[in-house]
Amino acid sequence: MRRTVDYYFAPQSPWMYLGHARFTDIAQRAGADVRVRPVDYSQIFAASGGLPLPKRAPQRQAYRLLELRRFSQTLGIPLNPEPRHFPVAGDPAGLLITAVADTDGADAAMRLTGAIGRAIWVEERNVADDAVLAELLTGNGLDASRLMQSQQADVKARYADHTRQAIDAGVFGAPSYVIDGEIFWGQDRLDFVERRLAG
Repeated sequence: MRRTVDYYFAPQSPWMYLGHARFTDIAQRAGADVRVRPVDYSQIFAASGGLPLPKRAPQRQAYRLLELRRFSQTLGIPLNPEPRHFPVAGDPAGLLITAVADTDGADAAMRLTGAIGRAIWVEERNVADDAVLAELLTGNGLDASRLMQSQQADVKARYADHTRQAIDAGVFGAPSYVIDGEIFWGQDRLDFVERRLAG
């Protein structure tokens, strides 16, 4: 039986970026279906008591930078922990990924998600800029008209639905992988995701 993973994430999350390629590989090898669900984490934090990065204690912010460097080095994934365009609004990219998933399918949405993560954390590009998003679309073989489509009411409603679904599922952090109602939070839990899909 094919398993389904609900993949909840913030497009601007460095942890999403660090785990995205591995998760893609794990899901493909397991023959799992991925439901690509970018969400608005400001609402997730409001529902779960989490704090956005700028409001976290200085000690937590400093440790986050240390952990990003550790994971980048350990995984061999390039990452600038303090890129020029961060913090950056995630909604434009989240809406675009949603539009691509609707029209072009999950595989295309996964490719675009990886490209958006790399654009922030390696290339230091502003993914809240329409021109950058348009270049990422065409660079991944996708129609630039998806950018206009991402602003339509039905796409915005679906993006809002993703956020409500995440809250209802108990999601509180990014990325989260939900399999049969069970949450696996964080790219450092991908070993457990792989075992669950194999089982």
